[in-house]
Amino acid sequence: MKIAMIGHKRIPSREGGIEIVVEELSKRMTALGHSVTAYNRASRHVAGKTYDTGKHIHNMDGVRIRWIPTPNNRKLNAIVYSFFATCAALCGGYDVLHFHAEGPAAMVPLAKLFGKKCVVTIHGLDWQRAKWGGFATKFLRFGEKAAAKYADEIIVLSKNVQQYFSDTYGRKTTYIPNGITKPDYRDDCAIANKYGLKKNGYILYLGRIVPEKGIHYLIDAYGALQTDKALVIAGGTSHSADYADALKKQAAKYQNILFTDFVQGELLESLYANAYIYVLPSDLEGMPISLLEAMSYGNCCLTSDIPEC
Repeated sequence: MKIAMIGHKRIPSREGGIEIVVEELSKRMTALGHSVTAYNRASRHVAGKTYDTGKHIHNMDGVRIRWIPTPNNRKLNAIVYSFFATCAALCGGYDVLHFHAEGPAAMVPLAKLFGKKCVVTIHGLDWQRAKWGGFATKFLRFGEKAAAKYADEIIVLSKNVQQYFSDTYGRKTTYIPNGITKPDYRDDCAIANKYGLKKNGYILYLGRIVPEKGIHYLIDAYGALQTDKALVIAGGTSHSADYADALKKQAAKYQNILFTDFVQGELLESLYANAYIYVLPSDLEGMPISLLEAMSYGNCCLTSDIPEC
């Protein structure tokens, strides 16, 4: 088959769980003999200009990469990208358009007008995310309804979201939980040199710095502890710089809290492999890749009691 992937920010990238899923899925489907094209957003990396690289990449392990000009404005980014990516894909002769997330799924009716088969993966109920509001929330709700009404198949990552689609729309969905690649274990040399951290010497949060992840709860909880272990908050923002600034002000009254910003490669692997405990205090998730990764390293994991976790 010829398959188009639409909805992620860019691959190869760890900007979020969607990007990890799209990258791994695309590579595996290509290895099975399918022709896969991923439509990347040519906008700024969510973690900042420092990581804004890779726009010269047009092939990744056989996966074709196409770049869609996209504004950096958080309210327009997904809408503009989704429209132009879908238009480009409609001219590509694809058998299937695979939309990822509720916002891009708003373009399913357009694709169906041209007779395309459409699959939508719902990575989470995005309209519930605290960073959105107003028009953005309405657009995400529209994307959810469009997927429920028009998509040929819908994939969900958790049983409770599957039940939500059944109860809300009477729509049958397919439950396919996320998976991860077996990790590479690292000693603490990289994080010792970079941050002065030692094995079992820190509590770790690793993920996007956005309100629904509940990092503000974590900082308050850490402040109530009597411990010599550091709190490491690792990850980049995602259209949420104001929230990140508020967290740093909140953390300033406590000692031993470290913000690493976006991490990848050996640093990321070393942080996972040597943490005393991994914490994910989210209010909202789809199926968190970061939690699966932390578990794969054999970490003790402490999460909020939402169904997805």
